[in-house]
Amino acid sequence: MQRIRKAVIPAAGFGTRFLPATKAQPKEMLPILDKPVIQFVVEEAIASGIDDIVIITGRGKRAVEDHFDYSPELMEKLEKKGDKRMIETLNNLTKSADIHYIRQAEQKGLGDAIYCARKHIGGEPFAVLLGDEIIDSKVPCIKQLEQVFVKYQRSIIGVLQVPIERIRYYGCIKYDNQEDGIFSISDVVEKPTIQLAPSNIAIDGRYILTPKIFDCIESTKAGYGGEIQLTDSIKELLKYEPIYATTIEGKRYDVGSKLDYAKAFFDFTMKNEDFSAEYKSHVKNYLGEHP
Repeated sequence: MQRIRKAVIPAAGFGTRFLPATKAQPKEMLPILDKPVIQFVVEEAIASGIDDIVIITGRGKRAVEDHFDYSPELMEKLEKKGDKRMIETLNNLTKSADIHYIRQAEQKGLGDAIYCARKHIGGEPFAVLLGDEIIDSKVPCIKQLEQVFVKYQRSIIGVLQVPIERIRYYGCIKYDNQEDGIFSISDVVEKPTIQLAPSNIAIDGRYILTPKIFDCIESTKAGYGGEIQLTDSIKELLKYEPIYATTIEGKRYDVGSKLDYAKAFFDFTMKNEDFSAEYKSHVKNYLGEHP
């Protein structure tokens, strides 16, 4: 029975929703306290048992590669300081997985970004984790999807229920039936209007896909926003094999959104043992002064 060994993390977008902060730095490198967004995503893949990761980058994304690279000068400085804790943290960052980088030559959309990894993935199922979404959960999100994949051996999409008025911000599924949080998908729609939305079950930025998806991406024409949408390729995949969705247990942060980024920064700082007490005191004082 096949398990998931490889992951693709698309991180080639311009980050236009977060300008001007992302004019000269990748949105995936925006810090959540002391950790960049993409590190959360990579750590989720590793915690799910994946040790072969492809990050799809683009022009101006060199900082992503540098972050996961080994820095002998920095390590030497930390050793002189005797900072064993940080040395261990950075060693785990650089040695826990094989990380590869493929550049998307043109910004043609999520489907095209994933297609860039086809030769590396080969003929096996793989995970996709969007590089600007953090999902905070007890069981890593991709591990949740893999538990369903082991049963069905088909493509699995992570989903969540959203207010119907917000469905226009998401890909959306239509389903024939659902049992115990698992949906049998009959159609998918990219960012539908309320009137055209088949449900309020939104696609959550986490996927396990069979390699047949590459053939489907290849035949997919530009759709919403003039881009090759992964949602349209998944619609094509439905012609060849069943696809399932599973409800994700965890809290999702779309950190390409300024508001979600602020929420993520707040929540993770509140949970940090080194800062939480003083931070809570600061927030309490602020709210007292600004009711």
